[in-house]
Amino acid sequence: MKILGIESSCDETAAAVVENGRKVLSNIIATSLEEHKLYGGVVPEIASRRHAESISGVVEEALKSAGCTVDEIDAVAVTYAPGLIGSLLVGVNFAKSLALAADKPLIPVHHLRGHIASNYLTGAIEPPFLCLVVSGGHSHIVAVKSYTEVEIIGRTRDDAAGEALDKAGRTLGLPYPGGVSIDKISFEGNDTAFEFPHPKFADSEYDYSFSGLKTKVINYVHNAEQKGESVNVPDLSASFQKAVVDCLLINFEKAAEDFGYKKLVLAGGVSANSRLRKETEKICKKHGWELTVPEPEYCGDNAAMIASQGYYEFLSGVRADESLNAYATMPIDKSYHI
Repeated sequence: MKILGIESSCDETAAAVVENGRKVLSNIIATSLEEHKLYGGVVPEIASRRHAESISGVVEEALKSAGCTVDEIDAVAVTYAPGLIGSLLVGVNFAKSLALAADKPLIPVHHLRGHIASNYLTGAIEPPFLCLVVSGGHSHIVAVKSYTEVEIIGRTRDDAAGEALDKAGRTLGLPYPGGVSIDKISFEGNDTAFEFPHPKFADSEYDYSFSGLKTKVINYVHNAEQKGESVNVPDLSASFQKAVVDCLLINFEKAAEDFGYKKLVLAGGVSANSRLRKETEKICKKHGWELTVPEPEYCGDNAAMIASQGYYEFLSGVRADESLNAYATMPIDKSYHI
């Protein structure tokens, strides 16, 4: 079964063809990243315009690279939530039109469920497992009970880990995206040079908070500027990244122990972070747990992961009609119903 996936939740216009949820036949991405670098972050209006300009060609290239026509596709899967609303609408409307014109089933896919499915593209992992979903907009501990049934164990109460890394990177004057730049420069720094808090909540052992860590970076930099002192960027980057990863994994490890999971999975853009991968490997080795991480090419936003999750949603009977809409926010544990 071949699924055409379409992804346009942020600044990547992507299309892919995946067979039986696991075999990637094509994975095409057009990004407007260089344009957004000029502004230090994604500009929603620019992203929407570039999606509208690129989506037809990207889908055409995905089909061509997969060696098939739209008639040979079994269904069209599309990201419908969450994300930038203008960007999502471009993908959703294109997918609806294509599915209607080609008389193919339309499958709505939650973006975070797609990130989890990125692991199906490169590994033999099967549910149930515990997943840490970490991206620019989300930080969740998710119990994946089946391919289509998930439960939120913990989540951020404010900033996402990826957002905190990006904003800290911008404060430190590093190139956008800041999280990637912090990861690179941290190899040159001392990760114990600066102290950061590890926020905890009395009513939840698994929830996160990263706004205080981000604010502390800003305060370190502003205080140094006021005193006419320089900031050791590699040291501050390494210390901040260590704090973020430590916070993520303390809760993740505890959740795995408390709920009895022996299979752990990373997903989302921040799953490409070298320290996060290394420290998660250490934890799994200590406990004898199985760890699955996506290949770097599938960590960021892509359509192959949407096609993969779309396959499993299709098998479970999920369908949408021409009334499908896009949503800027939506919980990962909410199932789609027409």
